[in-house]
Amino acid sequence: MKEKEHLDAQEILEKYDRENQFRTSIGKWAWVVTLLGVSLTVFHLYTGYFGTLPSQKQGAIHLGTALGIIFLLFPAKKGWYKIQKKVPWYDIVLAFTAMYVTYHKIFFFDSILKSRITGYSTIDIIISIVGILLVLEATRRTVGVPIVVVASITIVYAIFGKHIPTTILSHPGFSVDRIAPNLWYQESGVFGTPVQISAKFIFLFLFFGVMLVHTKIGQFFNDLAFSLTGRFTGGTAKTAVVASALQGMVSGSSVGNTVASGSFTIPMMKKSGFRPEFAGATEASASTGGQIMPPIMGAAAFIMMEYLGVPYSTIMLAAAIPAVLYFTGIFIGTHYEAKRLGIFGLPKAQLPVFKDLMLKNGFMLLPVVIMIGTILSGFTPQRAALLGIVSVFIVSLVRKDTRLSLRQLIDVLEQGARVALPVIAAVATAGIIAGVVSITGLGAKFASGIIALSGGYLILALIFTMIACLILGMGLPTTANYVVTATVAAPALINEFGLAPIAVHMFVFYFGIVADITPPVCLAAYAGAGIARANPFKTGVIAVKLAIAAFIVPYIFIYNPILVLVDVTPLALIFAIVTSLIGMAGVSSAVVGFYARNSFMWERIALFAGGLMMIFPETISDFVGAAILVGIWFIQKQRKEDSGHMNTQVTM
Repeated sequence: MKEKEHLDAQEILEKYDRENQFRTSIGKWAWVVTLLGVSLTVFHLYTGYFGTLPSQKQGAIHLGTALGIIFLLFPAKKGWYKIQKKVPWYDIVLAFTAMYVTYHKIFFFDSILKSRITGYSTIDIIISIVGILLVLEATRRTVGVPIVVVASITIVYAIFGKHIPTTILSHPGFSVDRIAPNLWYQESGVFGTPVQISAKFIFLFLFFGVMLVHTKIGQFFNDLAFSLTGRFTGGTAKTAVVASALQGMVSGSSVGNTVASGSFTIPMMKKSGFRPEFAGATEASASTGGQIMPPIMGAAAFIMMEYLGVPYSTIMLAAAIPAVLYFTGIFIGTHYEAKRLGIFGLPKAQLPVFKDLMLKNGFMLLPVVIMIGTILSGFTPQRAALLGIVSVFIVSLVRKDTRLSLRQLIDVLEQGARVALPVIAAVATAGIIAGVVSITGLGAKFASGIIALSGGYLILALIFTMIACLILGMGLPTTANYVVTATVAAPALINEFGLAPIAVHMFVFYFGIVADITPPVCLAAYAGAGIARANPFKTGVIAVKLAIAAFIVPYIFIYNPILVLVDVTPLALIFAIVTSLIGMAGVSSAVVGFYARNSFMWERIALFAGGLMMIFPETISDFVGAAILVGIWFIQKQRKEDSGHMNTQVTM
């Protein structure tokens, strides 16, 4: 039975997660993939400890090796990974060509630097064109078509912008022999900030997550969540939320996290009485929130650190309160749904004992504690990731069942590179988009467009930016989505409206993430629905309702950035946290339709309004919101449920 569930989960992962659609039988080339993968991971461990190479050299090894592995593993057509039993000759050619044109930056590093002044040679131009095309093809294979389309459109825009009729978007245009070397050899293109951050930080944190999974520390997180929440009302759903939050601290993939945790939690939720759509939505919304959950968050958080020029600890702390509100909203939503349906907790005999778990496996929390402590102590994210990786390895030696053999260690090193492939390809393509924006001045033009459309009203500018993030999120991975919106939309909000930079960047970061659960294209919700055998669209709608905090809180911290720790005092912060948590209870109850009793529609509207007032960190609104929530509570407590009212409730 467990084997069948594992196979089903793998099929769903392959269906909705492009990065899992790779060839599994490649014959002798498997040794080449292993060699390249292990070498890439060891290279990052080495440079993480002894210091990275110059950014262009570090990025070239990072991207070039990844491209070689991608062409050996990922077929040209989506369905071929199941039928191809060897690597076609043309993919072998593409793999080694991709490595050469990228390593070319290392072989001729000094002469390329001089060419920035004297001009690029014909060979340099040809290599840059081939390199860009191979990056786009590798991204198509690992991530999908939409991001490649966006990048291709920006390149066409850079070349033919002068042919656009006189509009705000027109520009003089650039020749291919100018745009290609700029995007390939300069710091503002393929090897710009996204790839540099991926090579310095992101790879190591992804490898840390792989280590946690392979040493069974990830499973300990699930058991811990089960023991903490399983006995309460709707305990199985609450377990899913807590487990996904814990797993999300070390995972940057919404779909991957949904399938990994969901194969365990979704059947439990269905068995306890939750509808399939609700079970799938709970796991999808909680897993998607993993990308905003400190200490690691999603890969885009490290790029945000570089864009804002602040330590990663600042990003991590700023994200903490919004993340707590996000998961609180989902947690409370599952509680009210369980109350509405009469779903109780599991018997104590069926649950792991928290005390026994901690006595037996509590030491497994040490790597996460060390990582958080290292970051908060002011060390670089590189050092934090390295110490985390070393501590995971040491912890794994304590018991025989978690100890890695030499073969397993090699597999883990290879898996570390494989997990990073889609991220590396995505950030390289995002660098192309960001490079065109920089070269053509598209960012300033886009900013002017937002201001013109909004008529100078901040709320309209925020709504337009949110819509842009959600639309881009339908086809772009979170990291690429953030790079694009942070490049073209964030400057408009910061410069024109004088908003706190970290609040604006968190705003676009959030809406890029929740695109994974926002219909019509909501891959995490579809993956959850696949495991739950549920209607995909209904699952997506419910996921949005459960994750309502992600659509509300960003607007709140834009208008009052106390929630992201801007201009904050300890007393004001504590008060804001308490009132916001209570406000989330009101909003979640309104979405579910249950508070003290099943709610009439007018009560749901009042609860939603009262909750919003309490989330917004203003004293007057807090008191008004509290009065509304208390008032509805007493009204419902005085009322006995009857069949007529039961029939009028609006279910999720």
